[in-house]
Amino acid sequence: MIRVDKYWENPNLLQVNREKPRAYYIPYADAASADSRKRSRSPFYRTLNGTWKFRYFASVKLAEEGFYEEQADVSGWDDLLVPSCWQTKGYDQLHYTNVNYPIPCDPPFVPDENPAGLYVKEFNVSKGWEAKDKYIVFEGVNSCFYLWVNGAFVGYSQGSRVPAEFNVSTHLKSGKNRIAVMVLKWCDGTYLEDQDLWRFSGIFRDVYLLARDKAHVRDIYNKQELSDDYRQAKLICELETTGRREVKAELKDAEGSVIGAAAAVIDGQGTIEFEVAEPTLWNAEKPYLYRLYVSSGEEVLSFPVGFRQIRIEGGVFRINGRAVKLKGVNRHDSHPELGQTIPINHMIKDLNLMKQHNVNTIRTSHYPNDPRFLDLCNEYGFYVVDEADLECHGMGSAGKWAEGAFHKLSANTEWEAAFVERAKRMVERDKNHPCVVMWSMGNESGYDVNHIAMAEWTRGRDTSRPVHYEGAAPRYNGNPNIECLDMESQMYASVQYIEEYAKDETKLQPLFLCEYSHAMGNGPGDLKDYWDVIYKYPKLMGGCVWEWCDHGIKTETKDGTPYFAYGGDFGDKPNDGNFCIDGLVTPDRVPHKGLLELKKVIAPVRLEAADLENGKVLLTNLYDFIGLSHLALFWKVEKDGETVQQGHVWQLDAAPHGGTQTLSLPYTLPKDAAGRYFLTLSVWQKEETPWSAAGHEITFEQFELPAANPAAVQDHAAAHGSSDHAVQASQDGHLLTIEGFDFRHVFDLYDGTFVKISKHDVDMLAAPAKWSIWRAPTDNDRRIKARWSEDGYDRATMKVYRCEWTQQPDGSVEIAVDYSLGGYIRYPLMHGKTQWRVDAAGSVSVSTNVKVREDLLFLPRFGLQLTMPEGTEEVEYFGHGPHESYIDKRQSVKKSKYLLSVNDMFENYIMPQENGSRYGTEWAIVSNEQGMGLKFTAPAEFSFNAAHYTPEDLTAAEHDYELKPRKETIVHLDYKMSGVGSNSCGPELLEQYRLDEKAFSFELNITPVFKEDE
Repeated sequence: MIRVDKYWENPNLLQVNREKPRAYYIPYADAASADSRKRSRSPFYRTLNGTWKFRYFASVKLAEEGFYEEQADVSGWDDLLVPSCWQTKGYDQLHYTNVNYPIPCDPPFVPDENPAGLYVKEFNVSKGWEAKDKYIVFEGVNSCFYLWVNGAFVGYSQGSRVPAEFNVSTHLKSGKNRIAVMVLKWCDGTYLEDQDLWRFSGIFRDVYLLARDKAHVRDIYNKQELSDDYRQAKLICELETTGRREVKAELKDAEGSVIGAAAAVIDGQGTIEFEVAEPTLWNAEKPYLYRLYVSSGEEVLSFPVGFRQIRIEGGVFRINGRAVKLKGVNRHDSHPELGQTIPINHMIKDLNLMKQHNVNTIRTSHYPNDPRFLDLCNEYGFYVVDEADLECHGMGSAGKWAEGAFHKLSANTEWEAAFVERAKRMVERDKNHPCVVMWSMGNESGYDVNHIAMAEWTRGRDTSRPVHYEGAAPRYNGNPNIECLDMESQMYASVQYIEEYAKDETKLQPLFLCEYSHAMGNGPGDLKDYWDVIYKYPKLMGGCVWEWCDHGIKTETKDGTPYFAYGGDFGDKPNDGNFCIDGLVTPDRVPHKGLLELKKVIAPVRLEAADLENGKVLLTNLYDFIGLSHLALFWKVEKDGETVQQGHVWQLDAAPHGGTQTLSLPYTLPKDAAGRYFLTLSVWQKEETPWSAAGHEITFEQFELPAANPAAVQDHAAAHGSSDHAVQASQDGHLLTIEGFDFRHVFDLYDGTFVKISKHDVDMLAAPAKWSIWRAPTDNDRRIKARWSEDGYDRATMKVYRCEWTQQPDGSVEIAVDYSLGGYIRYPLMHGKTQWRVDAAGSVSVSTNVKVREDLLFLPRFGLQLTMPEGTEEVEYFGHGPHESYIDKRQSVKKSKYLLSVNDMFENYIMPQENGSRYGTEWAIVSNEQGMGLKFTAPAEFSFNAAHYTPEDLTAAEHDYELKPRKETIVHLDYKMSGVGSNSCGPELLEQYRLDEKAFSFELNITPVFKEDE
């Protein structure tokens, strides 16, 4: 075993020889190089990224003594790319767990079988660096590490996601050098890093050397003051040097013009100040950045300066005096192949997508991100909730909550230094970033004296930003002292709760939903309900949806089929299954439809009807700081799904922060024309931006216009011709055959349903029609699916009590069925009476009256399921589209006529589940590509779906690769489908979105058609 002091189980020893934390920067030789932000353009920077020699040991006791010596032979070791997570390179165990610790909960102790990774790299140091002090910086190492240079021990550090910097001046030499690092998978810090994520290890962020002048600027804190009218700004640069040095500073605006220059001789501590008249303020909508250049000796340091003020006044969160709503997401560092090693272009891809979907806030859940990510946020314009690398959620699982187990570490003063250091290292690194508008003291770690110490230190160091910590919420019953926090924060509070909070005059702090509307699987379905309330009350700051991305690991099956893996797929224990697949985008950043919902709900422009008969529409500007000159509006009028008029408004001028503008649109409506008319408005960008192309849609709205015959589309869809040919009905045993001029249908009188519907001898059914109440549980059904199954929803079959047929005087055939639906063990779920009717044209109408057992939980759905034959691939419908929609997830769809394939209807989720329903359908045709199929209409809108999978197929599969599409097409025609909500982690589905009626009726028409002939 390697002979080292056992620092990894001592919560009072967090580092050895590590430099004090400082602001993030790279020293350059000139301002032009600094502006490039390409580190390699600095002569004082030397990357150590690249291939290292590596050896993995399942236990530190097996680690080779002397591996760090200059002459140690490591030529036979593996090659490993740094930065990387060693689990993504085939070492150790890929492991996902959410709340529970992956080790026995025995703080500060960790298992003796503590995996270790040994790293060795040889590199050259320039002769030109001989007169310089030399430092090595590790941006991120999980979880702790020992460092040797040229055989000499240098130091130790823990705290995975903030930099560790060491002065190695006395250890390095010109020419060839050797660095050796031992990384341990676990240390006492592991108890503070129990975030909901894959547990990765290794040197996962950049490593580099810096050469510094002997006397140099070590740290800088750029503070600012703004006058009450925001017309005067002061920049106060607090400087720390390592010796006596003349320091020059120059402030430039975004156009490169010099705003001010100053100099001072500083020996240890000093300040330089700038006065700026009429400053252009920074905000997320217009992220205007000044640039500060600090020169000393041969070095130039560059810092972004965004003048902005963050205050909480009267319980309202304000930026630059304006009440701002935080329209945010929670973002983990997550890459489907690289784990927590995040390339810069991957960061940019995330930010582009967020901008395109109207997100303005990012909570760095649950640790500081790569410092370059904050540079990008400064420039793109995002409000950042910067969160300390602190979560000890597993303490609540290890002990009894009621006995305070959740707060155990936060209340233990032996851990105070470890807690406080995590705030300190974050704040010192990120204090100069204008995008950071709030400090967070971690996540789900209880709340007691150690958190109070963190918050008090943070407020003492930085008075310009509020401090947040959700763990102090009243429901956790922690330490009642919350004076150190500036807001109340909640996770997954219900819509009812946040409205009650807003109305409660005793609540003096703003409310921040640091996590809400859990975006797992098919969801979230409650976004509009939250934002209707958030917009209504100034005390509600907004919040961050959980979460941005699915954390799937890209892998493949034994036969080479690619898929995204989740917890348990690698034999990892304990694991939380697919609870890491809970994002608005897939692991490879394809937006889920839930992201489109969010985009629409939080859009910065609102469109409302004013006087639609006369073309009047009211536009409201919900941007806080900018007008709408960068946007234009396109409008179109559709009749029965076809565009008949269109135009645009090029000049939008509503003032920011609630300004309105009435638009007069020059469309005309024929007073004597039949049909359904819809006005669709689309607000889009006039010009290209760094994050989107010209023409990018910011938001849309749709209104139905008054027309002479609003039922025209319904009437047109229901039209199917007529025939004077007599209907022939004949019974042979339990089969009733009903024939007409060009159709032949067969009804099974024993089973109470149609088994054949045909036109011109083309069969339209491949299996008997049946009533259906089951849907493949969504992730948001995870808390109620057991109750559904307990009552037999998933195994419900039909019992026929009575089935009789008659031929009516008009020639039609009517069939009456009394039935129930139920599963084994339980009483029937419901009883119903169905009336089927076949008319002379072959159209089948069905009406059913249903009574549901009073004690039952709400139903997933109720409707008719049809199985149509192979080749039925074309779907045409009039309703919401083009993508899936549900009663509580339909803000991002538009009503029109759509022509899709069955595959187009499918929404793929990593964990298969209910998907692809179209809420509010008025008519639909499912056919082969030649138009031979079935047309569905109803007196009222219905939910509709067509897929190559049954609900049972989707229920049984645990990964998308397990789904085997059927050749047949499964059609669902639902009276109603319950909403999707966000109950996987959020509150229960709102009552208004549940199919909870105990008695209801449903009518439907089914017509065999050759639509290309009609």
